[in-house]
Amino acid sequence: MAQISYFSRPSKIRNDQINTNTNMQQVQDYIQQNKERYLEELFGLLRIPSISADSDYKEEVIKAAEFVADSLRKAGADKVEVCPTAGNPIVYGEKIIDPAKPTVLVYGHYDVQPPDPLELWESGPFEPVIKKTEEHPQGAIYARGSCDDKGQFFMHIKAFEAMNAKGALTCNMKFMIEGEEEVGSSNLGVFCRENAEKLACDTILISDTSIIANDVPSITVGLRGLSYVEVEVVGPNRDLHSGVYGGAVANPINVLCDMIASMQDENHRITIPGFYDDVAELSAEERAKMNEAPFDLNKYKKDLDIGDIQGETGYTTLERVSIRPTLDVNGIWGGYTGKGAKTVLPSKASAKISMRLVPNQDPDKITALFKKHFESIAPPSVKVKVTPHHGGQPAVTPTDTPEYQAASRAMEKAFGKTPIPAREGGSIPIVALFEEVLGAKSILMGFGLDSDAIHSPNEHYGLFNFYKGIETIPYFYQYYSEMK
Repeated sequence: MAQISYFSRPSKIRNDQINTNTNMQQVQDYIQQNKERYLEELFGLLRIPSISADSDYKEEVIKAAEFVADSLRKAGADKVEVCPTAGNPIVYGEKIIDPAKPTVLVYGHYDVQPPDPLELWESGPFEPVIKKTEEHPQGAIYARGSCDDKGQFFMHIKAFEAMNAKGALTCNMKFMIEGEEEVGSSNLGVFCRENAEKLACDTILISDTSIIANDVPSITVGLRGLSYVEVEVVGPNRDLHSGVYGGAVANPINVLCDMIASMQDENHRITIPGFYDDVAELSAEERAKMNEAPFDLNKYKKDLDIGDIQGETGYTTLERVSIRPTLDVNGIWGGYTGKGAKTVLPSKASAKISMRLVPNQDPDKITALFKKHFESIAPPSVKVKVTPHHGGQPAVTPTDTPEYQAASRAMEKAFGKTPIPAREGGSIPIVALFEEVLGAKSILMGFGLDSDAIHSPNEHYGLFNFYKGIETIPYFYQYYSEMK
């Protein structure tokens, strides 16, 4: 992992810097005065069930896009469009103050994960409420999308509103908020390529990641890639009576479980031939630096209510969730799952499997390796089918660029501490896409916490984090314009 190296800062304060600092204080005052309104407006967005994975919610998805577009107009964007795609619309907005000034593109997504299982939610997933917790003593917003990613991209709209209201814009600003991130962003690449000139920028600012803790700020400098597949194992041509046929005909569920179990050895290493061939190995020094990040294993286990951790032998928990690849079953089904008993030997069984990838691993290559291996280990008693879904490239961002330095200084200003460069285990495939198509690096300046239960029941986002993000973002633009 690259080390933080700050650019030299001017020793003399210029008149334009005095004006900027004065304006920045006005921006911060404006934010404080409008916090309750910001929260009320966010609640309006969170009440919209913009679930991209379920076509039944298509109208709600469009409603969310319109809500975002209206929010950008009210914040002061000069040009706002709800752009149709082959899937869900992409919201674009901009405010160009001077073509000679640097341009920042803000990316986010308004679509959310399905809320299931509903019975595990303590309150309605689309009925936002504030609850105080041990980790969020000031309160947290409980709702689907509160952290991932409505609450986080909404911070940028509100920060933009404050800067625009107080004449403190120092950069050109563009926004691209999509509606398909949770289902693979399949139409984003086409949109970016067709609108590369419109989206042209110097850097991309993304808040869809987390910080280590509310008193330990961090900036994400690495993300894992993704290969996501669905598998099907088919046995007899119909469901069978388990008493009549059990023991004589292969049970697809049993076979599927055996096949999945065989794909990891006793050291929790993945057994797919060639899987580790391209894995980028970090040096001992880089690994040691990574493990300096604050981490309480007992608190980690207590938070998850688990007796112990599990993972690849030879690596710490922090390493396992960031710099090592994984293979996990995300869903599995087959046979009878209704109430009561039905002694059936099922005709088929299926599973959804994700593989998180690290730098140098190519998702298409990994998907092909998985398919070849899965088909090769199937016994002749069943037929198998592998259906690839979405994937994404891993990404590592440098820490010696003006945009990283601006983000670091902004977080230092807001939190009173220099942020730690950290790698995360999740995937944001569009980071690599943006670099390829737009030729710009992304800054992953998120404000959530790993414990915010994104993708799970009772997702939440701390009020501290929401407001701290709005307060921090204007400093990024101030410092970035000075460095550019």
